[in-house]
Amino acid sequence: MKAVKGPALFLAQFVGDEAPFNSLENIVRWASNLGFKGVQIPTWDDRLFDLERAATDLAYCEKIQQLLAQHDMVITELSTHLQGQLVAVHPAYDDMFDGFAPESVRGNPEARQQWAVDQLFKAAQASKNLGLKNHASFSGALLWPYLYPWPQRPAGLVETGFKELAERWLPILDEFDRCDVNVCYEIHPGEDLHDGATFDLFLAATNYHPRAAILFDPSHFVLQQLDYLAFIDLYHERIKMFHVKDAEFNPTGKQGVYGGYQSWIERAGRFRSLGDGQVNFKGIFSKLTQYDFDGWAVIEWECCMKHPEAGAAEGVKFVNDHLIRITERAFDDFASSGTDEAMNRRILGLK
Repeated sequence: MKAVKGPALFLAQFVGDEAPFNSLENIVRWASNLGFKGVQIPTWDDRLFDLERAATDLAYCEKIQQLLAQHDMVITELSTHLQGQLVAVHPAYDDMFDGFAPESVRGNPEARQQWAVDQLFKAAQASKNLGLKNHASFSGALLWPYLYPWPQRPAGLVETGFKELAERWLPILDEFDRCDVNVCYEIHPGEDLHDGATFDLFLAATNYHPRAAILFDPSHFVLQQLDYLAFIDLYHERIKMFHVKDAEFNPTGKQGVYGGYQSWIERAGRFRSLGDGQVNFKGIFSKLTQYDFDGWAVIEWECCMKHPEAGAAEGVKFVNDHLIRITERAFDDFASSGTDEAMNRRILGLK
């Protein structure tokens, strides 16, 4: 068995204009002082990271790694969640997702998509230059407006949608393959890849591409009422990344899974800081350890109540308390009789 590494922190929700959240050096120092051992870096915020430079400048990559090493930290992965979202956008969301892209391509969906694909290509090269093996992203969504079949979906709509999604991602997946890096799609509501069934459709449409992997975040499964422990049993070979994020689902007489019109604090399903929700993390860490997951436990803070700095500080202890020190021997080794093949055959009554 392999041990889960951690704790690490996804920096996206912590970046700001005030110290210590306004530069990579400051935020790394802050995270290290809390006890974090790694950071997952969003590539769209130039206060922390220059993606284009990292894709072409090995000296820049080495400088970043040295900066982290000074604080006994490493980069766990890079993230292109926002850029990945723009690889596939249904026109209904054009105006809302335009804010994810630079002004030069806003109002031009085709140019925006081309920019997003270029960003993913750069992220593949940057990950390679940094010696990383996994990369976090979103799949984007063409079919999400048709999730609930009313009116009845036209025959073939889902198949056409996943065929198009695969065609957009295959060149990206091939580039990541050339760079020896996995693309880990966060299975997430709002994405065409939002559960196991949709991930299966995508795998089939990409001819089971070896670089199509999973970022496992149980909080999104709680909100969907999906069995996240069974998901690990089914997909552990594709799970390469892990977001440690808690959530709760409290249905009422007024709302259940489809409670998205309410504010986060009023929804039946809502994100919580670690330990404040309903996720069975003991079961998750046990399953991941059982299946030799050797990636990082990366905290993602998105609580509807607690302050992010409190969530980060409490999260360090939470993850450390759930990391499993791997045993090097079986518990009943003391009773071993040191049998050999001849004895085994005698025990079974064989000659």
